Amino acid sequence: MRVFYHHKSFFDFSGFDEPKNRDSDPNLFLRFLKNFGRNVKATGLYFFIGIVLSALFQRYVPAEFVSRLFGENEGFGVLMAATIGVPLYACGGGTIPLLQAWLYDGMSMGSAAAFMITGPATKITNMGAVKIVLGIRRFILYIAYVILFSLLTGLVVNAVI
Repeated sequence: MRVFYHHKSFFDFSGFDEPKNRDSDPNLFLRFLKNFGRNVKATGLYFFIGIVLSALFQRYVPAEFVSRLFGENEGFGVLMAATIGVPLYACGGGTIPLLQAWLYDGMSMGSAAAFMITGPATKITNMGAVKIVLGIRRFILYIAYVILFSLLTGLVVNAVI
């Protein structure tokens, strides 16, 4: 990013207010419970959806299909995982059960790494914020960077493991 925007400002935060601190409870245990509840509320549904999708994939998608798509040809598998991760509305917690099922069925570790990077990085809520802050040209550059980085990371993971 620095190469493309070294002479001009990259971010525009002029429309944002300073965030309010939600951790104001003096009791440390109550603060922990509030934050824990907030985190479960934010990710619990997605984690549950991931478990359901994992069970459905394990039950109804043949292991040979997953192995052929994500595992046998490791370069193509990593590319497919990086590409499929972009449009899916996935959070990190929700992808774990799904990836566990795919790894069990023959997905390569590099493909799993690529999917794990692109899914949460291109989640719709993240994409909305990134588009607002960066603008459309830089937003497209961000998506291209995420796909390229996840592809390279997946290939490196496959080479190392």
